[in-house]
Amino acid sequence: MRTGKMEAAAEPLRSVRRLSRVLLFLSQCYILSGDENQLFSHLTESTEIPPYMMKCPSNGLCSRLPADCIECATNVSCTYGKPATFDCTVKPSVTCVDQDLKPQRNFIINMTCRFCWQLPETDYECSNSTTCMTVACPRQRYLTNCTVRDHIHCLGNRTFHKLLYCNWTGGYKWSTALALSITLGGFGADRFYLGQWREGLGKLFSFGGLGIWTLIDVLLIGVGYVGPADGSLYI
Repeated sequence: MRTGKMEAAAEPLRSVRRLSRVLLFLSQCYILSGDENQLFSHLTESTEIPPYMMKCPSNGLCSRLPADCIECATNVSCTYGKPATFDCTVKPSVTCVDQDLKPQRNFIINMTCRFCWQLPETDYECSNSTTCMTVACPRQRYLTNCTVRDHIHCLGNRTFHKLLYCNWTGGYKWSTALALSITLGGFGADRFYLGQWREGLGKLFSFGGLGIWTLIDVLLIGVGYVGPADGSLYI
């Protein structure tokens, strides 16, 4: 009888012990999973490739690396427009060599002392605008973003704003417009071709302004004064 009572009293104790063991096991699993996640994230970060590495050739000459692959100290003593030397260091993960094919981290490059926005037009690329009027008086300009080419070195930001003249084309040919003005100008074919349908209808129903409007358009298209209706240049 006493034995049954003692077993009944010990049963809650066993349940508590089992529960504590389960909780201890779960806590250890949680800690281990957290360590694994940290280890995985650390490995991922250590093996992540920097975005600039896509432009950086491996084991090439350090002096010929693109500007995105190196960091150069500003030479405040250089004179504008004159050749100057700059101390440069390759960025992390970039490998390059010197003239003797030995690994190199620090080197010197020679370039002209000037800011990026002062470079010749051939040394940078700009986005074109298709909304401004190229045939206008005075000639219109538009504000655009320009980026220096990879292997060109300069001072300051490599991306900058610049005002450029409108110079885009919609695919209209000057020779075609002139030929239509000479042959079918009396029916407004030249104006229809250039997208100026109102003027084209006016010439069509007036028989080219009795020939006067046709002659004037031949002259205006010939000298390039009349252009496409979308404001683009001839090709």
